[in-house]
This record gives sequence, structure tokens and C-alpha cells, in this order.
Amino acid sequence: MSQSTAVPTRSLNDGHEIPVVGLGCYQLDGEEGVTAMVSALELGYRLLDTAVNYGNEGDVGEAVRRSGLPREDVFITSKIPGRHHGYDDALASVRTSLETLRTDYLDLQLIHWPNPSVGRFGEAWRALVDLQREGLVRSIGVSNFAPAHLDRIVEETGVTPAVNQVELHPYFPQAEMRAEHERRGIVTESWSPLGKRQAPYGEEPVAAAAEAHGVEPGQVILRWQLQLGAVPIPKSATPSRQAENIDLFGFELTDDEVAAISGLAKPDGRLFGGDPDVHEEM
Repeated sequence: MSQSTAVPTRSLNDGHEIPVVGLGCYQLDGEEGVTAMVSALELGYRLLDTAVNYGNEGDVGEAVRRSGLPREDVFITSKIPGRHHGYDDALASVRTSLETLRTDYLDLQLIHWPNPSVGRFGEAWRALVDLQREGLVRSIGVSNFAPAHLDRIVEETGVTPAVNQVELHPYFPQAEMRAEHERRGIVTESWSPLGKRQAPYGEEPVAAAAEAHGVEPGQVILRWQLQLGAVPIPKSATPSRQAENIDLFGFELTDDEVAAISGLAKPDGRLFGGDPDVHEEM
């Protein structure tokens, strides 16, 4: 077993702390999924990112229990699906997630996407505000929200999300959205932080930085994420890759290296074409 890595945390706008890198749990389910998540926790991961739509909240809870770690040492995130955006539906959705995870609280609860054609995400946000006041969720946030969606929920409740989880990788670095988040005091969390099947491992800025620092290309991309101020949540079920993905704190990219990797941005760099129905699965 590789040596465990201590993951730093950063402050959210509500005073809570979030680990600066986590494990994406999409498609990690069943016994194999539990084993993979336990491996990650043994390696030092302390953030597990799940969702109602992933269908594996129970497996996440089992992994935490099997790891032997105290519940308060693991930061669990889940997400309300688009079909649960009515106020009462959102309350019930989170309570069901808590039961499925077998935990008394969630560290971070997100709205999975705004489901704009229905337009009830404001109700879901009010439900999260109330659940936070009740103590059932510690931090609340959103996923795949655009500035107009953020405007609406803040205007309606006076409460700014702690996190907005968005697609972010070298081909889609989200400069404008990151600036919007920084202006509002929202932490940017990155799904598909390596770019999935389009991962730019062979791109010159990534390969050159990997050689210069004696690390793997994936580590360069995740370190780039950290230096942008984002919280990446890479997914892997392989212990050796999990260990690489969390071993990001012994080197630092230069400003030029960060800029060169950001320069890989493509007009069509978004992996899923901006289709919110696909986001429902992410």
C-alpha cells in the first residue's frame, strides 16, 4: 500500500473547510466500488463526491464505515437531481440520501443542475437553505449553474452557494466562470478535471511540465487545477492511479506553465456540449 497523503483544506464562505482534492464516485458501485473507495480513503482522500443519480450513496456510506475513519474525518457530498426540485421534493430527497448513506448529516449538498426548462431550482435552493439551518447539511452549493441561475437564488434567499461544481479541464478552463465565482466568494469545484477520454496528456505544455517536475501528466493537470484555485474530484478505481492523483503537494507549476496549460482551451472544448440532460448523469 502506498503511503497516505495528507490533503490540505480550504475555507468555504460559510466557515467550513473542504479538502482541496477529492474522489469522484460516479460509476463506483457495488463491492468493487466500495473496495475502490476504501482504497482511496486509505491513501488519504477525505472527500467523496456522490449523487442521487449515481445510485451509489449506500456504497459510499459503506466505504466510510469500512474504512474505520471517524465520520467527521470524511467530507461527503451528494446532489439533488433535477426531478426533485420542488421544495418538498428537495427536502425529501436529502432526507432519503441521509438514510441511504446512514449518516446524520452531509458535509456538502448540491443541486445537480438547474433544470432550467422546469425552472424550480429556486425552490430546491430554499430547501437547502432550510436544511442547513436545521443542521442536516453543513454546506450547500450547486452544480452546472450559470451566472443568471446564481443571481436568481441569491436574490431570492440572500444566501450565496459555497460551491459551484462545473466541468473544468485544460480544454475548457472556464476562465469567465472562475472569475465570477471569485467575485462572489464561491469555490469552483471541477468535474471531469482530467478531461476524460480527451485528457490532454500528450499536449506539449502538459508533457513538458511533467518532465520538468518528474511527475505524471495527470498530476500536472490536477496541480494546474489547484493553482487555478479549483477543487478537482478525479475518479479512479485503481489504487496506483488514486495515489498519483492525490500526490500533488510536492511540486509547484510556474506561472508560465499554468498559463501554457490554460492556453490549450478550445472553443469546442466542453465534453458534453452543454446539454443539461447529460449533466443530470454527471
